[in-house]
Amino acid sequence: MQADCTKGHNPLMFPVTVLDKSIVQDLVKTLLSVWSVIVVIIVSREFIRVLDKAIEGRVSSETLFSLLALKTVIISVTLLPAALFMAVLMVLGRMYRDQEMSAISSAGGGAGTLYRGVFLMVLPLSLIAAGLSLYASPWAEASITRIMHQDEESSDLRGIAAGKFSEYSQGDLVFYVEKITDDKKMHQVFVQSRQQGKLAIINAKSARLENLPDGAYIIFEQGERVQGQPGQLNYALETFAEYAVRVDEQDTTVNLNQPAVATATLWGSQKNADIAELQRRFSIPASMLLLSLIGVPLAQISPRGGVYGNILMGFLIYFSYGNLARLTQVWVINASIPAWLGGVGVNAFLLVIAGLLLARWYGWQWLAIKIREKTVL
Repeated sequence: MQADCTKGHNPLMFPVTVLDKSIVQDLVKTLLSVWSVIVVIIVSREFIRVLDKAIEGRVSSETLFSLLALKTVIISVTLLPAALFMAVLMVLGRMYRDQEMSAISSAGGGAGTLYRGVFLMVLPLSLIAAGLSLYASPWAEASITRIMHQDEESSDLRGIAAGKFSEYSQGDLVFYVEKITDDKKMHQVFVQSRQQGKLAIINAKSARLENLPDGAYIIFEQGERVQGQPGQLNYALETFAEYAVRVDEQDTTVNLNQPAVATATLWGSQKNADIAELQRRFSIPASMLLLSLIGVPLAQISPRGGVYGNILMGFLIYFSYGNLARLTQVWVINASIPAWLGGVGVNAFLLVIAGLLLARWYGWQWLAIKIREKTVL
């Protein structure tokens, strides 16, 4: 009989219980709900900013939604630890409110039982978050930088709309078009340009944009051109059947900022800025594990406060951690602290909080006994 039991049970593999499945299911549902809400809120704000750039002509309408999708990837990865922390607090807080924790305690379950159910989801999710933070986010940042670079090269041709004045180059170039047909041809065009102190005004019945072998041109048809210097009377007046103006492309260089640099490049760098950025990327999966470690005892602090009774304390811990992480990143960049301390110090802060919360859960006397046992051994 004993041999059969030993054969049917592998001590290295613990069975997934009904409680584990229930906790994982509740965590997944709550995480998706919380994550989607906060991502939509932040992405909406970013969309307004990108839309302002599109109105100003700095971003083309063709790349508008591509930029929005890439920013959504970055924001989703950044907000994943916060959403997971809130989901753990909400799920376990509901279990306290519904007296499910009392039933678990009466059956002999404790912190280990809850941690097993929570980390069944958190461990694989943190591995996915590590891949997203180390590879997906830098790729999205680099793609945004390249798209913005391409848009800036032709920004002087963008944002022209019928019935309004469009201003470019700090006011040195002003367009007004009365009508734009479906074939992209502009009608009743007014252009004012200022170069080297000389003012030029072009009035044309129509204009079109053409890409020729030597560059892009705006070709005006059936109009007149007036050029001169304000305050003087020596103006030149010309009439033309066709008048072409070359649009010079801006010679800009793609400069990737720190979040857009590939992880492989950062890994071999000795620069403080690169080390700080690498620590920031690793902090996303690490914070998911540590915040989940804190969330289990934190949910027990105020069992009579309802589902949201411990959310305020969770916010205080999370924002303190986030501000401390940003501060240590600046310290590492400025070489105010050793690089290793920037990566370890913030995580040690969360571990201390987790230890204090667990000691409060089980009681300080229990903690003293455990420390005494370890010391004696």
